[in-house]
Order: sequence, then C-alpha cells, then structure tokens
Amino acid sequence: MLEACGLTDRGCVRTNNEDYFIADVNSGIFILADGMGGANAGEYASRLSAEWLYGYLLEAKPEALDALERGFQEVNRVVRQAAKSRSELDGMGTTLVAARYLGGQRMQIGSVGDSRAYVHSRGELKLVTQDQTWAAEVGERLGLSQEALRNHPMRHVLTMAVGTSDEVRVQSRIVPLERGDQVLLCCDGLHGVVEEGILRETLNSPRSLCEKCHYLIEAAKRLGGPDNITAILIKES
Repeated sequence: MLEACGLTDRGCVRTNNEDYFIADVNSGIFILADGMGGANAGEYASRLSAEWLYGYLLEAKPEALDALERGFQEVNRVVRQAAKSRSELDGMGTTLVAARYLGGQRMQIGSVGDSRAYVHSRGELKLVTQDQTWAAEVGERLGLSQEALRNHPMRHVLTMAVGTSDEVRVQSRIVPLERGDQVLLCCDGLHGVVEEGILRETLNSPRSLCEKCHYLIEAAKRLGGPDNITAILIKES
C-alpha cells in the first residue's frame, strides 16, 4: 500500500510556476517536471512531458522494466516536435523525475536534469539520482570544492534536459523499499535552497505527508524562495 502527497508553489520571486506534477497512488505513478523556456514555454514543456509520460506508463506492464526509459525517450521526441511546430515554444525544455511502483516493495526511479529523488529509510536520507548539471558533471571533476561549487555562476546550468537535444541520457534504477520508507521527489527550488539536514529532519518527524510537503515548501520560501518549489512525498505503508 502507498500513501502520497504533492504540493507546488511559485516561490517568492517568480511570477509564474513552471513546475508540474502528477501523484497517482492508485496507479503508483509519480512525476515531477521543472520547465524552462521563454514566455509560457516552460509551463507548456513541463505539463506536456508529465502528462505524456503518465499516459505512457499507465499502458505499460509492470514487468516491462525498460518502459520508464523508453517513455522518457518518447517524451523527448514529443517535446521537440511541439517546439518545432510553434515558434513561441522554440527552445523549451524541462527536467523530469518519475517514480513507478512495481509492487513487491520496489520503486523504479528515472530522471533527466536536476530534479531529484531521495529515499528516507530507517532515519537516513539517501539521494538516488544524480544531477545532470555543470557543477556535478564538470565542476566536481575539476576538483572544485563544494563551497566553490555552491557559489559558482554555472552551478545550476543543466547538461541534459528533456526537449533540448535529439537524445537524452536517462538515469534509471530500481530501489527496494521497506514498510515506512518515504520517497521524496523535488525540484531544485527545494533541494537547491534547503539543506539535506532539514529534509531529513522533516521526513523523520511525525507530521503527515502533506504537512511535511507544506513545511518543506515554507522552509524554502523562508530562505528566499528564488525559484518554483515542488515536492512529492510517497510512503510505503
């Protein structure tokens, strides 16, 4: 059995919200997209990607373990076609992270970009995705310290996103879960602002899932809320 809650907020600076999420407990499908692009293109890219992937996964058989990665590749094609069809959508893209419950206390997680998935188990918080950003893929290899990377002007530059190139590198893995474990999907408007210690303490707390999502969003806003903020919490119960 699963419980879940998702919340989104435009934050304290942005005038619109380019994040979009789907949290469907009945199907065990959870998707978060953080769009980018001029005018309303980011909003269009995130919604199109999330809804298209959701429909694709609804039709996939649980035993088809390649369905998540194939879905990401198809979503990339759909977004690029949409951008070519309308000039105002040119250059749009989105990050995308998805969790798909396979049954048997297993969750499949896939991602492109820097929206993240964490697993909270036995009081510990573990990051299970890897950011596809300049900081993670270039800066760390150059030997820059975490302090230097936190302040680097290119720290948030994406090296991969849905819709920005013909091919996408999809990260995918299957995560075992125990009863009481929680999965957190979030955009960089949360994990890039709120320290992991606060994420862990919040998930450790006795609050309900929705109370935890609300608390994390408010924590990001108290720290300036420079971007849209979205969190989905899923619990194996």
